This record gives sequence, C-alpha cells and structure tokens, in this order.
Amino acid sequence: MRFKDNFLWGGSIAAHQCEGAYEEGQKGLGIMDLVTVGAYGKPREIHKQLSGSAHYPSHHGIDFYHRYKEDIALLAEMGFKALRLSIDWSRIYPKGEENLPNQEGILFYQKVVDELKRYGIEPIVTLYHFEMPVHLVSKYGSWANRKVIDYYLTFCRTMFEALKGNVRYWVTFNEMNHIDPQTEASDIFTYMIAGLKYSELENKKQTLATIGYNMTLASCLAVKLGHAIDPQTQIGCVFGIEPVYPIDCNPINVMNAFKQMDRDFYQIDAMCNGQFPSYKIQEYKSQGIKIAVSEEDRQAFRDGTIDFIGMNYYASSVAEYEGSEEGKSALFGGLQNPYLEASKWGWTIDPVGLRYLLNYTYRKYGIPIIVTENGLGAVDQLTENRKIHDEYRMDYLKKHIAQLKKAVEMDQVDCFGYLTWAPIDLVSATTGQMSKRYGFIYVDLNDHGEGSMDRIKKDSFEWFKRVIETNGENLT
Repeated sequence: MRFKDNFLWGGSIAAHQCEGAYEEGQKGLGIMDLVTVGAYGKPREIHKQLSGSAHYPSHHGIDFYHRYKEDIALLAEMGFKALRLSIDWSRIYPKGEENLPNQEGILFYQKVVDELKRYGIEPIVTLYHFEMPVHLVSKYGSWANRKVIDYYLTFCRTMFEALKGNVRYWVTFNEMNHIDPQTEASDIFTYMIAGLKYSELENKKQTLATIGYNMTLASCLAVKLGHAIDPQTQIGCVFGIEPVYPIDCNPINVMNAFKQMDRDFYQIDAMCNGQFPSYKIQEYKSQGIKIAVSEEDRQAFRDGTIDFIGMNYYASSVAEYEGSEEGKSALFGGLQNPYLEASKWGWTIDPVGLRYLLNYTYRKYGIPIIVTENGLGAVDQLTENRKIHDEYRMDYLKKHIAQLKKAVEMDQVDCFGYLTWAPIDLVSATTGQMSKRYGFIYVDLNDHGEGSMDRIKKDSFEWFKRVIETNGENLT
C-alpha cells in the first residue's frame, strides 16, 4: 500500500492567529482578541477588556484578511492539495446571538474558499478553533450553559448553507479534549477552548465536565445538521492527542499510562460509538459530578457520529508514577521522556509516536483519519540575503512523514491526508509569539507586531513541494 493518488497534502491555519483585521468587516470581539503576547518564561495575559497599553497579536495576525490571495497563491505554488482554515464565529455573529448574520463576514469566507477552489485546493473548514464571541462568555457563561449550543448550531447552519457545494470536509471543533475534570488545567488552555480562566472557576470539576459534555453534544448535533443540509459532506472533529508511555514495565505504571492516555479519548468515544460513554458518567458520579443525559441527547449521539477523525500530533509524554519528581511537559501534562530530544519550547520530538497513535486510534474506531496538525516551532534566522535555512524543520517533518508512511503502508491505517501546522508563519496560540515559527513561508513580523509582513520562502518550501509532487516518495 502507498498513499492514495488523492492523498491530501497541505496545511492548517486558524482565523485568530492569522486574519487580523479585528475591527474590520463588522467583526465582533472574540475571546482571543483579549489575550496579550507572551514571552519566554512569561505566559500570555488574559484581559477582561481591551487595554491601550497592551499588545494583542490577534488584532493584526499576519494580515491574512487582506493578503489571502497572495498567501493562497504561494500554497498553490507548493502544490497544496488541501488547506484547513477556521471560521471566526465573531465575524459571522459579532455577539453570537443576533437574529441575522453579518453578510460581510460570510462574503469574506466565500471569497477565500473560492480562491482555494480556483487553484484546486480542497478547503477543510473548522467551525470552532478557539474563536467565540466574548458576549457569549460574559452573558451566558460560555459552554457551561446549554443555551450556547443553540447559538453554535445557528452559526453552523449559516456556514453550512453559505458554503454548500464548495466545501466537502468540515470540522466541528478543534481540540476540545483538553478540558477534563480529572486534571488541573492552565488558564490559557481553558480560556482558548471556552473563554474561561481555570483559576477563576468556582466548581472546577463540575464546570469542566459540563463544558466537555455540552461541546461533545454540540458536535453531534452539528454533524446531523450538516449532513441534512448537504448529504455529500464529510464532517469530523479534530483532537489534540498524544501517546503516553509508562516509565517502565511495572504493571502499575503501565496501567497508569493507559489511563492517562485514554482520558483524552472519551469525547472521541462518544462521537464514534453513538453514545456518551457510560464509564465517564459513572466516573463523574463517583466524584459528585452531575451530568443529565436526556433521551433527546441520547438520540443526538446516535445520529451525530463523525465521518473522520482529525489528529493534531506534536509530542508524546511519560505517565506520572508514584514517586516521580515534578517535571511537567510543556504540552498536555505528563513527564519528559529521557530518550527523546525536545524543541526550544519543551515539546518532545517523537516521530514513532505518530505511528503509534495512528495505529491505536484507527484500530479503536476503524474510521478514516487525517493528520490535521504536525510541525516544529522554531526560531528561524533571516540571513542578510533574505534566506531561511531551516534544515531542522525538514528533518522533523521528514521523520514524521516516514512514520506516517509506515502506518499506511505496513499497518494498513486508513489515513487520507497530512496537514502541517502551519504552512505560513503565524501567531502562536499558546504564547502569542511570532518568533515561534512553523511555516514554509516566513512572515517578516516580530513578537511586538513590528515588520513589513513580507512573505519569504524558506528552504523547506521547495522541499515540501517535492514531497507533494512525488506523493511522499521523495523525502530527501
């Protein structure tokens, strides 16, 4: 087996990290518009309201709002088969609860999709990628309130209808699985997902469980809605998951690793198996957490199973164990693996982990998978003659694609695409930095929002172009 001829090579971006133009086109205030830039060792600040003295990177992004034609032309030059992008909810419904959508916002995304189609690039549209109108948080309490599901579905219906016939692949949510009452969360992760700071939640376990349940239910309802509007569409959900290894073969540590890894899968269970998992309900009951699953909800889970799984993969970790010292990973928790190198931001580099995760997930659910994010955040140096020699990025991607090939060719995993994060430099969601660069295309912009925003091809640009031309056969 080899990659199919229609294998989707491409990349992923998100509106709040690239669009900018936060006050243009009648856009409303989104949750990420209130988050400042961070720095090494200094987390992003989350504000209740805008401050004139703060720098909010989402306000300018990389100006994709005005430069999307230029950027899409560059992606087409690389031979991209697909681009995953997100719709900023606050650009369509500025407050989230209006009776009528903002036509300027709809028109913008229609033009972006048309431009992609003009080059033969398949648009993969994410409906919720850390972009929620601030008003829905302040008035309703975000996803902790079931009323927000209704507003989300109105938003989904608007976009399903606006892009009907031009978008074949949809994603309901990006990485909602990072909210779980079993683990302590950082403020930035709970805020990105739900617009709420973990440290300010009064009943943390109950609130996180409710948010997780409501978002899972919303996804299933959106899948059913999308299929009804256009039966030809394929609708999935994207999860940020990672392998968790035991520190040794002690059965207790192996069990701990299994439980720490599997806790990120309960929402995938619900979306693939047609019911919210009973083990999770029982787990909640044992902790005094109340989740009411109505018969209407049960029907929604049965009717709203996803067509594919989107997998964001960056790193693996080692499970915590009795007697382990403090040493959290920079990503989703767990301990650093002493056998692996780490990026500048502390994320372990584990190409074999991608093959492991693809096998684990495909054998668990048996539905198609697309790798929706994989990439290396690094500090790139622009030379005097305006070149970027990023052999470290090519090495990282080469090793991951090689393991992806093994998963497809040797393990028979049904994977239909590989999308890098991100094909063009953009604002980091976790740190707000521009200096944490992932792209094949350099954007002349620094962490303070200064620069020409010129686009410059890195060495990896031509390399990935060859990868696509040969359908993954030539990785040199």
